[in-house]
Amino acid sequence: MKLIKKTKKPRKVYDTATAWGRFKTRMAFLWEDHAYLRLSFTNAHWIDQKMLRTNQPWPFQLKWFQRHDGIKTVINLRGGHGSFQALETWACQHLGLTLEKFTVTSRDVPSAEAILAAKALFDRIEYPALMHCKSGADRAGIMSVLYRHLHLGHPMREAVSELGLRTLHMKAGKTGVLDYIFERYFQEGEPAGLTFLEWTQSPAYDPVQIKADFKASWWGTLLTEKIFRRE
Repeated sequence: MKLIKKTKKPRKVYDTATAWGRFKTRMAFLWEDHAYLRLSFTNAHWIDQKMLRTNQPWPFQLKWFQRHDGIKTVINLRGGHGSFQALETWACQHLGLTLEKFTVTSRDVPSAEAILAAKALFDRIEYPALMHCKSGADRAGIMSVLYRHLHLGHPMREAVSELGLRTLHMKAGKTGVLDYIFERYFQEGEPAGLTFLEWTQSPAYDPVQIKADFKASWWGTLLTEKIFRRE
């Protein structure tokens, strides 16, 4: 029997150099990325006067935030490739905004290196800035916690409020591993007299083990994975 080797599907290329190409990219963004849900809902919240967290913005929303709030930098936390990346890259170039790509996952525990990289990012970018993932709930949530604690110096027990239902974050499902990171710090690092940064840079911080120890509820997993299909 002859085995048929599967070929990898080529990455779709989006043309934003022409008006027709941008129209097709917008149509792909509208449906493939469920962007029709975000035409009027931005899940936008200012963390302080310098940082705004949102869901994936449309180009016209970026223009509005630039004009009304003086946004200079856009931080894309999604990674990957797609119509959203192509359209946002074009929009930032067109508007003169600095685009930073800093990939974060919503179901993993960040490495010690990623924690340091997040702090370095917040320390070097030009403000005011806009930070977003797809829904503005999970990845934007953990990065908002890190922004408040590592950049603004807020106590971690206050900063963790950025992960909550106010911004549509769900603790019960697999995305609850983000909350669990800080719970482990309060259980282990804080009693040992370590700051969050010191704890994450110490041998006690084991991202693989922390993820393995986390248990999501069945009903929360149903909501995040099957019904809302969080990215």
